[in-house]
Amino acid sequence: MDKISKVVVPVDFTSTTDKVVRYAVSIADKMGAKVLFLHVVNDFHGYDMLLVHPSFSVITSDLKEKAEEKIASLVENYQDLKCGVSGKVIIGNVAKEIVDFAVKEDAEMIIIGARGVRGLEELLMGSTAKKVLDTAPCPVLTFHPFKARK
Repeated sequence: MDKISKVVVPVDFTSTTDKVVRYAVSIADKMGAKVLFLHVVNDFHGYDMLLVHPSFSVITSDLKEKAEEKIASLVENYQDLKCGVSGKVIIGNVAKEIVDFAVKEDAEMIIIGARGVRGLEELLMGSTAKKVLDTAPCPVLTFHPFKARK
């Protein structure tokens, strides 16, 4: 197996983010890999069934600004990692941007949280982790924070 030197860790800043981040950082650190935190602000394009108001661009911009502050804080919290850490915020289709970012950065792995969405949410939105798993050109490790041992 080739050495894994970069790991993309998508974060959504929900209540499970800390668990996913701690797990991913632990794995990446053991592999000697740089951690690339990524947050994608959904741009809502492609939702033709919804009437998207023009003010969504202002909301999206505000969301990006807040996410950049959170990413900066996350990077600061893990700045002592021996192989390094960085963070990025992108606007776009969440699953597509995660995969595109991994390709652009030549990442050898993606570690992503999986919430286990079901029912109507899965039907309407799908699972981001599943979409990434289906389209990523590198190994994808999913972490289900609710099923993790305490």
